[in-house]
Amino acid sequence: MVRNCYNRCMTVSIVIPNYNGKALLVKNLPKVLAVAPQTEIIIVDDSSTDGSVEFLKKNFPKIKLIEKVQNHGFATSVNLGVRAAKGDIVFLLNSDAVPEKGFLTPILENFKHNEQLFAIGCLDKSIEGERIIERGRGIGRFERGFLAHGRGEINQSNTLWASGGSSAFRKHIWEQLGGMDEVFDPFYWEDIDLSYRALKSGFEVVFESKNVVTHSHEEGSIAKSFSSTQIKIISYRNQILFVWKNITDRNYYLNHFMWLPYHLLRSLFTGEGVFVRGLLEALRKLPKIMEARRKAQKLFTRTDAQVLSVFSK
Repeated sequence: MVRNCYNRCMTVSIVIPNYNGKALLVKNLPKVLAVAPQTEIIIVDDSSTDGSVEFLKKNFPKIKLIEKVQNHGFATSVNLGVRAAKGDIVFLLNSDAVPEKGFLTPILENFKHNEQLFAIGCLDKSIEGERIIERGRGIGRFERGFLAHGRGEINQSNTLWASGGSSAFRKHIWEQLGGMDEVFDPFYWEDIDLSYRALKSGFEVVFESKNVVTHSHEEGSIAKSFSSTQIKIISYRNQILFVWKNITDRNYYLNHFMWLPYHLLRSLFTGEGVFVRGLLEALRKLPKIMEARRKAQKLFTRTDAQVLSVFSK
């Protein structure tokens, strides 16, 4: 585990969730080890069936490997990894991404100078075919009853969320917030939820363009394991759960329920009905999400308007 005593002896751990990503581990794990020598690396395997575990045990016996017996999803895997991490700072990294050399220096510098800083998002140098697209900063606004999120210009430091696939988090604040909410499993919205709760609780989330991660997009485990319809249903379900859990400004909350009939009718008229099915799935999780809402509100010190106003300018 890397220790930098110039930066108050902060330590860093890297957590990589994996599900049937053996080919990506073969390709990228040696590169990660090369740019982060002597750093604690934890791989959480989400019950893979492609030989990932056997490959890691044979070729990287010194890496800490957490084997899950049952497949749950991203948030559960990440939470296990963070709990096992010894570092003060935990860097979450997807198996299809590789940080560039020296990426830890600006991370530690940022955390050193700001004790309220919870998370740092990286510049994602995304390789998509012959194109290289730079992204990583998140923005959003409340629109038609939901949080509409997107990618912002990378020449600013404020961000609405830090991606769960290439960002650094201060562990003790992570624990204070309760980590990622596993109600969002198997995927989507868990990192936006965590960052949004941090912002409403008075902590800071920033984007740092000096932290560069190269992201080679290939067909991931989600597309291989779920149909496009299933992915849409889960995405809508979690978008709804996010609002029910986190939105507390009365006008936003009322706006959400005013727009629900529109979204329901639109979904039915298009013939897909995926929003309807997403809503039904969300209703099944209502008791859990209301309990999570109650706990989250105990930490909130900012309104939704205060958080989102920064991104509407």
